[in-house]
Amino acid sequence: MKCPYCNHEDTKVVDSRPVEDGLATRRRRECEKCHKRFTTFEKIENSLLVVVKKDGKRESFDKNKIVNGIMKACQKTKVTYEDVVRIADNIERGLKNTLEKEINSKMIGGLIMDELKKLDKVAYVRFASVYQNFQDVDTFIEEISKLQDEK
Repeated sequence: MKCPYCNHEDTKVVDSRPVEDGLATRRRRECEKCHKRFTTFEKIENSLLVVVKKDGKRESFDKNKIVNGIMKACQKTKVTYEDVVRIADNIERGLKNTLEKEINSKMIGGLIMDELKKLDKVAYVRFASVYQNFQDVDTFIEEISKLQDEK
């Protein structure tokens, strides 16, 4: 691996440890010429997942979109960033385990709602209101009533 500082071709690994639940490896490297250190990550390259949107358009799966959507729903709640990343990681892992190449966006939204319902009811209703396109107050009331009935 080339040194990012001096472009020298020879670097050595000085430390290596698993990250992301063992799905990646973090390596500290040192340049043999300038002796500066830098970090690299080694990750298994998975096959590409394609998300089929409501309008039929297709786009590459992006876990960051899940994280951002959940973060918006979780503003001013007790849900931590670590909780959000864990949910996104679990959803991504589950989708890849289906061995399907194309995933319907509706399925992804449903998985997110299932996770949020278990974690925080307010975040769940916020996410559902955007995802299911609530048009009026009555829809909110119906969804909250369903949550109360499940108790």
